[in-house]
Amino acid sequence: MKEPQRERGGEGGNVGSMTGNYQSWIPKILRKRVCTTFVEDSFSNGALCQCGGVREVHDSVATADVFGAAIVTQWDSRQHSSECPTDAYGELEFAGAGRKHSHFLRLSCDTSPQIVYTLMTTHWGLPLPNLVVSVVGGEGHEKIKTWVRDVLRNGLVRAAQSTGAWILTGGLREGVARCVGEAVRDHGAAAPAISKNKVIAVGLAPWGLVHNRQQLVNAQGSFPARYYVQNTTRDSYCLDNNCQAFLLVDDGSVGRRGGETAFRGSLEDYISHQLTGIRGSGSIEIPVLCMLISGEAKMLERLDVSLRKATPWLVLAGSGPAADFISDLLDNLSSVSFSTSSPPAEGEAAEGLSAELRDKVRDKVQRYFPAAAELEKLVDSALSIYQNREFITVFHGEKEGSDDFDKVLLKALVRASKRVSSEALKYTEELKLAVAWNRVDIVKTELFNGDLQWKYDELEDSMTDALINNKPQFVRLFCENGLNILDYLTYRRLESLYCSLSDSSLAYILLQRRLSERQGLAGSLPNLHGAETAPPKSPQSALTGPTSAMELNLYEVSRLLWDLLGDVCQPFYYGPLGLNPSTSTRKALKQVNKMLQGECMYQDQRCLSPWAALFIWAVLQNRREMAIYFWEMAGESVLSALGGCKMLRELSKLESETETQLAMKELAQTFENLAHDVFGECYQSNESRSFTLLIRKSPVWGRATCLQMAIAADARLFFSHDGVQSLLSQIWWGDMERSTEVWKLVVTFFLPPLIYTDLISFRAQEEEDVEVHHGRDADSLDGNDATIFSLADIVQNEEEAEELRALKENLKDSLPSDSKRSFIVSRWEQFWFSPVTSFLGNVLMYFLFLYLFAYVLLVDFKPPPPDGPSTLEFVLYFWVFTFVCDEIRQTFFVGSTFVLQRMRNYIQDVWNKCDLTAIVLFILALCCRMFPWSYDVGRAVMAIDFMVFTLRLIHIFAVHKQLGPKIIIVGKMMKDVFFFLFFLAVWLLAYGVANQALLYSYDPRPDWIFRRVFYRPYLHIFGQIPIDEMDADKLKEINCTNNAALIEAGEEPCMSTYSNWLVVVLLVIYLLFTNIVLVNLLIAMFSHTFSKVQEHSDTYWKFQRYHLIKEYHSRPCLAPPFIIISHLHLFIKRCYRQIPSAKSKHFALELGGKKASCLNTWEAIQKENLLSAQNKRQRESDTVRIKCTSVKVDSVLKQMAEIRDHDRRLRLVETELEYCCSALSWITDALSQSNLIKADHLPSAPQRSDSTVSKLTS
Repeated sequence: MKEPQRERGGEGGNVGSMTGNYQSWIPKILRKRVCTTFVEDSFSNGALCQCGGVREVHDSVATADVFGAAIVTQWDSRQHSSECPTDAYGELEFAGAGRKHSHFLRLSCDTSPQIVYTLMTTHWGLPLPNLVVSVVGGEGHEKIKTWVRDVLRNGLVRAAQSTGAWILTGGLREGVARCVGEAVRDHGAAAPAISKNKVIAVGLAPWGLVHNRQQLVNAQGSFPARYYVQNTTRDSYCLDNNCQAFLLVDDGSVGRRGGETAFRGSLEDYISHQLTGIRGSGSIEIPVLCMLISGEAKMLERLDVSLRKATPWLVLAGSGPAADFISDLLDNLSSVSFSTSSPPAEGEAAEGLSAELRDKVRDKVQRYFPAAAELEKLVDSALSIYQNREFITVFHGEKEGSDDFDKVLLKALVRASKRVSSEALKYTEELKLAVAWNRVDIVKTELFNGDLQWKYDELEDSMTDALINNKPQFVRLFCENGLNILDYLTYRRLESLYCSLSDSSLAYILLQRRLSERQGLAGSLPNLHGAETAPPKSPQSALTGPTSAMELNLYEVSRLLWDLLGDVCQPFYYGPLGLNPSTSTRKALKQVNKMLQGECMYQDQRCLSPWAALFIWAVLQNRREMAIYFWEMAGESVLSALGGCKMLRELSKLESETETQLAMKELAQTFENLAHDVFGECYQSNESRSFTLLIRKSPVWGRATCLQMAIAADARLFFSHDGVQSLLSQIWWGDMERSTEVWKLVVTFFLPPLIYTDLISFRAQEEEDVEVHHGRDADSLDGNDATIFSLADIVQNEEEAEELRALKENLKDSLPSDSKRSFIVSRWEQFWFSPVTSFLGNVLMYFLFLYLFAYVLLVDFKPPPPDGPSTLEFVLYFWVFTFVCDEIRQTFFVGSTFVLQRMRNYIQDVWNKCDLTAIVLFILALCCRMFPWSYDVGRAVMAIDFMVFTLRLIHIFAVHKQLGPKIIIVGKMMKDVFFFLFFLAVWLLAYGVANQALLYSYDPRPDWIFRRVFYRPYLHIFGQIPIDEMDADKLKEINCTNNAALIEAGEEPCMSTYSNWLVVVLLVIYLLFTNIVLVNLLIAMFSHTFSKVQEHSDTYWKFQRYHLIKEYHSRPCLAPPFIIISHLHLFIKRCYRQIPSAKSKHFALELGGKKASCLNTWEAIQKENLLSAQNKRQRESDTVRIKCTSVKVDSVLKQMAEIRDHDRRLRLVETELEYCCSALSWITDALSQSNLIKADHLPSAPQRSDSTVSKLTS
């Protein structure tokens, strides 16, 4: 089905229609500029235009007036150039670079930045940025200082990787742009593969300045265009192959700089108004920071224009003229009293300022830019820059170093944000930036260090941002520092979280299918007639949540969870929606649509189980870390882990992408391991409570139990736990001791009075007198109302034991004396109602049934009526009828509340299919044997049916500890047999047809053709080779003919001896491949399957053992054919007396109030113990120790570097002191020799003792 289209952040207008072919719509929307008017350049003697192009390429020439002076003296891009469809776009391949292709585009300087940004993010596939750093300055062949290179390499690029930033550069192999490209390249070579895509370098270069740009021109697009770079060891105007994308801005000029400046500024401004996160779901706009390195005088105008748009700047002091000028301007000028609430307009910067300040600025401009023209214009720009100094951060990289450069960027952006926001929100802005960059380390050290007290309102938006954009560390941090999840997660916000799912995620696609179903029904309702279809999802709707009946809500989530979990759980979120779990789907759809048309009161309610709801939300998106954290916080750890395992395995079956499917399976196995480990802790702590944990109904998970969820999730490892098997054994043996020998059961089965002896041991009488359901009927023959678990099984402390004793006394007083069970009846029920006794009776009676079946089939199978059937055959018919009744009971009276779901669950079982096959064959044989014309057919079908009934014994013996695993291995090997038969059939067909064609030239008899083509070659494998019919030397004389008419009449055709040698060769080849190759292949496959399954066969058997125990736990105690009595009794109780069965929901225990709370607390404690032990083992692992050692070594190296720096500075001070001393000595000597000062003697230097010297040196 076609999913509805949705908008992305930043799309709109014509941009939203860009869904066609990439090559087709680019020239229609994007343009280039071509100079159309020749304006003479006076320095070229009329050969060149002021655009840089020659006269021949221009369409017209600027005219002169009657006095001979040119009307046009200054070339302007807007007036003297025109736009036409771009002819350079596509992918760029750098010859010899050996890296993936880069995207490039030639565009006009007037192009809308919205179109370009959408092209980059949607069609080029660049990841949405969390930060944009625009590196400006350092153009041309200017030499870059060493410390600046270090800042770019170890500071900027590393910060860009950690924040997911874009770096905008000049895009050419010159100056700072080349240094940035090399830093990105080195990072890509050293960083792991998972982080390479996070550093995106985008080059913005003037088209007319690019070397070899004609290699990029292709009106149809280049995919790719081969680009040759010359002289890569020196600076040049070639494109830098370290950029992922190039925007080649065309203003119509050739060989001139500055054409891209205006477009670059507009692109920076447009990006700064887009929201971060998936589809703009973040809580802040994308931060844009301009980084000034060096620069010339014209950079002041660029800086001034950008500051007027409130764009923050980071200036690297000491890197070059413009940067040094800005640093000196901000450091040395005194504060000026003028309003900074809004940027001043052009021409107003100098008004109201003192002449003294203007003179100071003029002096600085002349000192830093001595050759600059238009001095007063530069002074005005400098004063305007000074007025907006709050947006400028000066970084003294030569002194501060490149460490923690990302914190410098963060502080620069926060400083700028304080100008446009209130002072009280400065920490909130810093928090939002850190969340957008996913820098939890900065937040921990700067914001959540205990100095600040955060309020709920301050963390709410950041929490939503962290949830939507998958940042689990921030979620954990917020929940630990003041965010109350109960107040945060309302049903409205939960719906908004589901609305924020990624378009490509499987969960979103499934939710949209359910939404389409409800929309289709809503469109057919009268009160919804004319309703619009679901609007496209936008960031705004994702934050505010659904507001109409046409948008996603909790009902679609409930339907999706029902599809994934099946009938294990009752429908989720039906309570808030006001729906009854037993309501049909169509009726529920109508009720939901009717409710959504009005005011949805439920949306403002708090989510009853917020951690479980967030856990399900994270699992549906396959978010590993976040799902595990929510599981840690949620209650009912074992059941939650099994529920996550079930959902993930169901989703993996629907996922089409292999990588995502494997990730889902891996996460599902992780949750199964967690459930196994937590239950192991519980079992070691308290065996009785762990049993209660397995069978307790959960109100959070739709009244499901751990056993039900585990069987639905195919959690074989969980079932293999000793605690689960111990519970199953307890259920299997009922009230009898699990150590009872089988022979005692058999003897007691045939001699029932032995029940009242000490031959079989039963559990203590105290456990039997305090059953939960004390009203079990004495005349219950089917055992369906027998209760295995008693209150003693869930006693948890002495206080509850006191309550139990009080309950026992009340029961004894309230029950009449005639309803008290005697010892005889009680012991009788304890034996016959146990599943193991029911199993033993069914096995013995089934053997008797097979004996009766075989006897009737071989000895007493009478002719059709009126001579037959015999009496024993009628008994056999009745016996099979009781089988049919029991299958009906299993289909319609066991399991889910929905009949169709019960039938579906029944038919999915392999052995139920075997039962149905046996019953259908028996009915067919019964019908056929009643008529003389089909008597033999009925007998044959009856014989086949006996085989099917006999094979049913395999399932019965699956409960055996030694036979069960071997049966599983045989079942796995059957799959190998099918592959073997496929290859064998190919060889049989090939050899059989060739053999028949060579031996007999003409034989049209179909039965003989089938015999010789398939049957005879099959027997060759087992050594039955009729040599006398194949070898001409040993051919016997028989009556045969070559006459076609006689052969068609039935005569035996003669064998052809012409190619007899070829028949023998084919026989040898056939036997070689079948007996040696294929048979040994089958043996190898069997060996591989056996070795693979053998180590897990015990796990598989324990898992399948549950089904057998569950089946016989639900069965009546009487075996066929006497089971008909229990069926009649069950029918009367259910249909007439309306008495519900205590076993209708298997292994389920209702707990409420204090008992449920105590059990949840105890389970949470065991989970915390497990997590603490795992964390301890992880901390003590070699990997963590090596990592800690590495951090310590890095710290020591950093300190050593600081010490070396201090030592270098001390040496510089000593050198300067020595120079000062020498100068003073010279001055002293000069003065002493002159007549200016006369002194008897020079003052002597102070004498220092050794102790003083040692103190100073130390």
